[in-house]
Amino acid sequence: MHRVLFVETIAPDAELASPVARFRQPQDFPNLTILRLQFPAFRWNDSDYVDGERHHLVQNFVTEGPLAGKFEKPIQWFYDPMAAPAFLGQMQEVLTVYDCMDELSKFAAAPPELLGREIQLLEAADVVFTGGRKLWESKRQFNDNCHFFGCGVEREHFGKARASDTAIAEEIAQLQKPVLGYFGVVDERMDYELVAALADANPSWSIAMVGPVLKVDERLLPRRPNLHWLGKRDYQQLPSLCKGFDVCLMPFALNESTEYINPTKALEYMATGKPIVSTAVPDVVTNFSPVVRIADSRGDFIRLCTLAAQETDKASIERGLQMVSENSWDGIVAQLERHLQNALARKRLPNQIE
Repeated sequence: MHRVLFVETIAPDAELASPVARFRQPQDFPNLTILRLQFPAFRWNDSDYVDGERHHLVQNFVTEGPLAGKFEKPIQWFYDPMAAPAFLGQMQEVLTVYDCMDELSKFAAAPPELLGREIQLLEAADVVFTGGRKLWESKRQFNDNCHFFGCGVEREHFGKARASDTAIAEEIAQLQKPVLGYFGVVDERMDYELVAALADANPSWSIAMVGPVLKVDERLLPRRPNLHWLGKRDYQQLPSLCKGFDVCLMPFALNESTEYINPTKALEYMATGKPIVSTAVPDVVTNFSPVVRIADSRGDFIRLCTLAAQETDKASIERGLQMVSENSWDGIVAQLERHLQNALARKRLPNQIE
């Protein structure tokens, strides 16, 4: 096991006069420390200030805080290119990893400097991992040691949806069947006109949308008597919610923000043993089309949902369960670690590149 310091910056606070850093160590994960940074709202748009204070806060924590000396010569792992100027080459790191899970520059309100910072990070990283095939095709031009790893899945956790002793969540059990369900973030990546059309197509269906609403105005979500926005739910509740779904939905919009996504929920849905219908997101088509019904239009999406609700394609369900068994997080982590060990060996023996 590795000691991990996870640094995150949360939304600015208008009541703060200066930046703050708070840490916690989850009881169930003794090797994990979460350091949460927060900035005053009036300084949030001053990128030089934010970069400097980010570095100062983290540097103080690892050198003078209660865990001083516990994170010396780390492997520095980036998810957010915006953090690169604050930390890249400044933490006595022995290795730099960029784990690119989204094309963040395509998201609404992306900072204009993000692209430049990402190129800086890509060129400096010893290893780059991408969460989608299209992301890999895009990022490998900047880094020769770039690798695509698709999603993993906690098979046992989501497999509880298939267990006889798992009760259907009450809020799903009380809905009229069939229940067409989604879980995940409700944001700019969703096709809201499609969701509304799905509800309108058959008033006897129940459409259950589970997840927090982010970066969109909740007041603008479509409203229908059979469309239920259930909000955020705990990860532990997902199997009991999914057990009540008759069809699992991936109603993503086809736009810049979804061009590079490889939805983790595809394998999680598969582990529940439920049929899945998705829009034609490129990585879903490439990676999951043998299992997922993929629609090429809104009308086709409704048609495929109708078929999925009426009959179970047992062969597709079995293929999905096989795909789940081949994509455990433990197996993926083992492969990632091999790439890290190889990169460390190349840095220590630069003339003996494998």
